[in-house]
Amino acid sequence: MAKSGPAPRSLTDAAYRRGAYADRLVAQETALALPFLPTTTIGSFPQTGEIRRARARFLKGVLTADEYRDLMRAEIARVVALQEELGLDVLVHGEPERNDMVQYFAENLDGFAVTESGWVQSYGSRCTRPSILWGDVSRPKPITVEWSTYTQGLTAKPVKGMLTGPVTILAWSFVRDDQPLGETARQVALALRDEIADLEAAGIGIVQVDEPALRELLPLEKAGHADYLDWSVGSFRLATAGVRDATQIHTHLCYSEFGVVLEAIRALDADVTSIEAARSRMEVVSDIQTNGFDHGIGPGVYDIHSPRVPGVAELTDLLDRAVAAIPAGQVWVNPDCGLKTRGYAETVESLTHMIEATRIVRARLAAGVPARA
Repeated sequence: MAKSGPAPRSLTDAAYRRGAYADRLVAQETALALPFLPTTTIGSFPQTGEIRRARARFLKGVLTADEYRDLMRAEIARVVALQEELGLDVLVHGEPERNDMVQYFAENLDGFAVTESGWVQSYGSRCTRPSILWGDVSRPKPITVEWSTYTQGLTAKPVKGMLTGPVTILAWSFVRDDQPLGETARQVALALRDEIADLEAAGIGIVQVDEPALRELLPLEKAGHADYLDWSVGSFRLATAGVRDATQIHTHLCYSEFGVVLEAIRALDADVTSIEAARSRMEVVSDIQTNGFDHGIGPGVYDIHSPRVPGVAELTDLLDRAVAAIPAGQVWVNPDCGLKTRGYAETVESLTHMIEATRIVRARLAAGVPARA
């Protein structure tokens, strides 16, 4: 793809629209051939001390680029083998090469600056280094394609390409204030649109564009809601609308009051939306049931913000609640969020229980036994 540049003001409505969801669903079911209640994770796997040390050694020049790439590929191969062994249906590469979901993209896009010591508190003891978005945003070259295609070459199962969405990139950066946020968001969206096109051309059939900050940036005063939702939803759609019907677009939202922004989430027009739901014990599904939502939905079945390992019975109960309120054909099974901050022992045990709970509910539904609400 050509280098992306500042958003042209001549974008037409067609640049923001995909085909009808019903047509996309048929094309994706044919292309992906996924089982009922498909299982996946949100994207990241545990960032071990070995991964962090390898990144630090690379940045200090102790490791060459080739040596660092080989170490990251070895970790990806290990994560793929683990997911195959667990029985997950849609795999991820685990993101070992990424320091942070925003900073990683800022380091690979023009128009951003990053710091070495500009740490700020994110939550609890978690700290990040927000990027500085100072100029027009463009993508000088593909960012994630090499990692995703390497991963897809290790497995016959579909692999998700993993990107951070334009709203979240803006929300977790210090952003230039000499032009409207919507204009800056469109520039980021066009860079991501090129990345998605390259992933699709490389044979990646599922691309997840995370927008955990969608609800976070919603203005406190209702008078500002319409303008914000117009450019935030529009930037997501601009980033994702250039793909074929058979390419499945996912997004992930963090602790959102789903009902508050349900119309906006519907307007994103992602084929599958995963959302945190375990901590509230699937309270979110009542909003979905009441208001209606006909796209794929993955209400998280376990809370990754705690080292606690949920049991099979607990996960089965939560999944039962989900399929009792939402048509089971729309439901995906996944954790609440990425697994970056967790350890491998608890991750493997939790995912094993999640897969077993899914098998139990699949068997019940196949036998015509109603879900236990």
